[in-house]
Amino acid sequence: MTVKQPATGSWGMVAANHPLAAAAGAEMLAGGGNAADAAVATLFALTVVEPMMVGLLGGGLSHVRLPDGRHVVLDGLAAAPALARPDQFTPLPGAAGLETVGEANAVGAGAVASAGAVAGWCTLLGRYGTMDLADVMAPAIRYAARGFRVTPYLADCTADHVAELSRDPGLAALFLPGGSPVRAGDRLVQGAAADSLRAIAAEGPGALHGGALGRIVADHIEARGGTLRINDLADFTVRERAPVRGTYRGHEVVAPPPPASSGVHIVQMLNILEGFDLGGMAHRSPQRLHLLAEVLKIAFADRAAASGDPDHVDVPVAAITDRAYADARRAAIDPARAQSWSSGLAPLSEAHTTHMTAADAGGMAVASTQTINSLFGARIMVPGTGMIGNNNMFLFDPRPGRALSIAPGKRVTTSQAPSFVLRDGKPLYALGLPGGLRIFGAVMQAILNLVDHGMTLQQAVEAPRLWTGGGPLELEPGYAAAADALRGMGHDVLPVRTVGGGMNGVGLADGLLTGAACWRADGTPVALGGGHAAPGVRFNPEAAAQPE
Repeated sequence: MTVKQPATGSWGMVAANHPLAAAAGAEMLAGGGNAADAAVATLFALTVVEPMMVGLLGGGLSHVRLPDGRHVVLDGLAAAPALARPDQFTPLPGAAGLETVGEANAVGAGAVASAGAVAGWCTLLGRYGTMDLADVMAPAIRYAARGFRVTPYLADCTADHVAELSRDPGLAALFLPGGSPVRAGDRLVQGAAADSLRAIAAEGPGALHGGALGRIVADHIEARGGTLRINDLADFTVRERAPVRGTYRGHEVVAPPPPASSGVHIVQMLNILEGFDLGGMAHRSPQRLHLLAEVLKIAFADRAAASGDPDHVDVPVAAITDRAYADARRAAIDPARAQSWSSGLAPLSEAHTTHMTAADAGGMAVASTQTINSLFGARIMVPGTGMIGNNNMFLFDPRPGRALSIAPGKRVTTSQAPSFVLRDGKPLYALGLPGGLRIFGAVMQAILNLVDHGMTLQQAVEAPRLWTGGGPLELEPGYAAAADALRGMGHDVLPVRTVGGGMNGVGLADGLLTGAACWRADGTPVALGGGHAAPGVRFNPEAAAQPE
């Protein structure tokens, strides 16, 4: 039994982490647009209805499957500004992660990297869409100008961050009216955001990337001590990249390449797991969950050693995805005992997100994951624009001389994993989710659910998840019965409410589109059936004039 129900349709499908955003994409399909038109409409709408997750000053990846079978990944990931320096932040003494003194890389103007979302979406529309930018942005402008009802999910996110939001006048005015957080059912109107959207709709991406809107943003960030400047926005380039491909039990997996770490490590983990009979194990058995945990630790050990922007470091994709390497790592796994893992690769020198999936009857599908990184980004809003600054500088290592260290123009490394599963060259599923470091592990688990355990797409996206990056083993409630056995194997089990965010996806087989979204967010699939009148049909006015 699933919490939500799937949707099916033959004409088009949009699944997104807010019903109004999915409706915006469906509106484009109903108007004769394709999956690219629907995706861009959905993404702009998400900046309004999921403002804590995604925004015009964010970045992300769009993975496109074209009707001729080609796959293209459009990289609009945020990049370090030209004035950024490897030593601009002071690492927090004793911190194991990327934390810095004063949270300077996470909160405030210094945390804001160059944005690529708008450029990425407009590139997607310009290359593969059929509609005008103003048309696909119309729903987002409408939601911002007229307002929409706050969901319990948005209300909870706001209530959890009252202290941070109260420090910024713009965020406080919007999300803490009268000093109290917005409540579910309140109407949220974003007039300044509507004006910014209108400017982009009228002028194109240049309004932000070098135009007057971008200058307002850059001047505000500079005045508050950040490194972002107008030239960073003006010079931003969307990169078109070839995806990473791998196979798993007769299926092909197609996922994003570096600077995303997702594709290489999804393929790596599947290569290792293919040597185990997972289908013969109960889905919630401690033995199966132990293997998943060990494989995740292996992947994250390698990710720490060998991830980065391929324009700055030589990411060893072939080595990570090599089956002989997978064989060696598999052989080292103890099936009954947890281990600590270090990378088997030579080290390189030197979050809160949203996802949507759209497909049309013509064979095009788009899976796109976008973010401002942390919840409410850098917790600053640019006055007069309604735009929340990202805090993507937190994704760089504040220590110089490492693969993930800060460098001017370097793109962030991400776990975003908008992915496709094929069989015999034909697409079966497109899916993805938000969730920071937990994203690609969750996608891997969904693939196992579909291939090894025969789940429906709805069951696969809603099934329990686990995660570990080498520390505690996080278990969702659905795996609670296995916790004691896993502790007995040496795992430091940590019960959590959720691992990652709301996954959504579209099933693409047999000419019928199936959309699914899970219980972890406001995800909603919107399907279109029916279609235009049959060829040659004409209205007969004489028959209509006769009495019934």
